[in-house]
Amino acid sequence: MLKQRAVKGVMWSAIQRFSSQGVQFVLGLILARLLSPSDYGLIGMLAIFLAISDTFIDSGFSTALVQKKDCDELDYSTSFYFSGAVGFLFYALLFLFAPLIAGFYDEPQLVQLTRVLGLTLIVNSLAIVQRAKFTINIDFKSQTKAAVSAIVISGGVGIYLAYAGFGVWALVVQNLLRRSLDLIILWCISKWMPRHGFSFQRFKDLFSFGSKLLLSGLLDTFFKNIFTIVIGKVFSAQSLGFFTRAKQFSEFPSSNITTIIQRVTFPVLSVVQNDDFRLREGYRKIIRMAALVVFPLMMGLAALAKPLVITILTAKWSETVWMLQIMCFAMMWYPIHAINLNVINVKGRSDLFLRLEVIKKVITIIMLVITIPIGIKAMLIGQIATSLLALIINTYYTKRIINYGFWQQMKDIGPVLLLSLVMGAFVYLTTGITSSKLWQLSIGSFSGLLLYGGIAWGFNIGNVRLIKDIIPKN
Repeated sequence: MLKQRAVKGVMWSAIQRFSSQGVQFVLGLILARLLSPSDYGLIGMLAIFLAISDTFIDSGFSTALVQKKDCDELDYSTSFYFSGAVGFLFYALLFLFAPLIAGFYDEPQLVQLTRVLGLTLIVNSLAIVQRAKFTINIDFKSQTKAAVSAIVISGGVGIYLAYAGFGVWALVVQNLLRRSLDLIILWCISKWMPRHGFSFQRFKDLFSFGSKLLLSGLLDTFFKNIFTIVIGKVFSAQSLGFFTRAKQFSEFPSSNITTIIQRVTFPVLSVVQNDDFRLREGYRKIIRMAALVVFPLMMGLAALAKPLVITILTAKWSETVWMLQIMCFAMMWYPIHAINLNVINVKGRSDLFLRLEVIKKVITIIMLVITIPIGIKAMLIGQIATSLLALIINTYYTKRIINYGFWQQMKDIGPVLLLSLVMGAFVYLTTGITSSKLWQLSIGSFSGLLLYGGIAWGFNIGNVRLIKDIIPKN
């Protein structure tokens, strides 16, 4: 039964992520052709303020609700009132400090942009419990309906506004409308409403777990967005626009696949959190599966970055190419990081989670101090080094908890990594066959898939043949 729920959950989680993110990605490409890199740079300047506010709004409560085995209506109601209150509070703070944000970047139009886009904080705060309940039930089908419907409608409105010449405001309206529609649909589908008041005792119980995730989440959010602060402040809105687009391309395959895996495996493996052997074997399969899919995608994306960007976004975005290529080598490790951290959460060790985040962020600061004076390229290369160092630190604690450390993991995913690098180099060479960017994409994608799939299946690299065993027979 648990396996069936997991497989069904993976299927619907994948459908939700790739349908919602895929549609949003395509609509974003259309908008990028109509708007300028500077428009995206302006929105990018606000990303860290919105992300930090969202982290406070969640405060680790969504994870705490999923992790808690005896969660009831009083827990849900308490979380709802807390998140809603924090959402209104942080919108008020953004509204008041909007002039300071605009002054920091020396971009006067950020005042109004901040005050309007900040409304998404209130909207997000009212959907925390609904999403947690769907996740607990491994019900991603309902979330798929809400997400895709909201994205399609808001995307259409955004494209119309961009075509009509509204510039950066097309992005603002699209974002706010998408969040609002998603909220309305989730409430209609879930039919959940708070049935109790706020309980200080339940708040203390949830916050004792969530507070550590809040602190680690704040660190993670700040450092995930620190590049946008530095590039926006030290360089220009246009450079930040190129960076945000490269980041979006590099994160699309890696982050989405990782999210699919995490959302399903966290509630499923929480059931066996006290059985270290089953937990370790479960995570071994998860890491191999993640590497088997993500590594070749990232190497193929790096190899085909130039024809992809020029074909889809036009030559005005060409500065994005080299940024994307470097970022692919850093982002390919993201799922391995996330899966290792997931082990810590499943075991309820949010204290170790926080300690890890502090250590890794110190490394990030040191790397930035070294690379900022050199330029954006050095900063991005530093990301690769930081990612590898962070992986060593993450796996140290995984070994302590379930005896699955760095070298054991490298042994499991090493063959997949080597094959992916060879495939990427081969695909990059194929781009020299023709000057047509469209043909470069077609030939490179087909040859890379054929080479990687053929060798992986022929030699059973990464236990690829086990995939057929997890596919439902009926």
